[in-house]
Amino acid sequence: MGTDTSYSSLDFAMAELMRKPHLMAKLQDEVRRAVPKGQELVTESDLATMTYLKAVIKETLRLHPAAPLFVPHLAMEPCDIDGYTIPSGTRVMVNAWAIGRLSACWDNPDEFIPERFMDDGNDVDVKGKDFRYLPFGSGRRMCPGIHAAAATMEIMLANLMYRFDWELPAGVKKEDID
Repeated sequence: MGTDTSYSSLDFAMAELMRKPHLMAKLQDEVRRAVPKGQELVTESDLATMTYLKAVIKETLRLHPAAPLFVPHLAMEPCDIDGYTIPSGTRVMVNAWAIGRLSACWDNPDEFIPERFMDDGNDVDVKGKDFRYLPFGSGRRMCPGIHAAAATMEIMLANLMYRFDWELPAGVKKEDID
């Protein structure tokens, strides 16, 4: 995995924003207000104030993790997790896709709602400390490209929103986007 995971996530972000034009307009407004007038492209220094952009990316990664199933791990010793005993030698696979859609953790888990990561949800980070949100894994074996991916996605999505006005092609309904 490498750059393909970042552009795949951008595809999902764009698809979700195309389904909900009011959210795209909100993001475009934030990006266009943050960039100085006359500037050709969004720069990294412009990203600091873009909280909605960060929320859109977090929500995209919640619904569409780049690696839905993590690399299998082997339990080195027996442990208890939530009342279940995992014996030593058990191969454990974490399903990030399912975790991101748990109704016990998320209101309307199948809906694209970036606002869930604003204000009260802003403290949910991508670094694997909150086990209801694991887009890059957790612990010693979390994705080594986490910082590159986050920076790449932010600057690319911001520039796509800044430079272009997006809409569905004639005859395509938002329900038709897979």
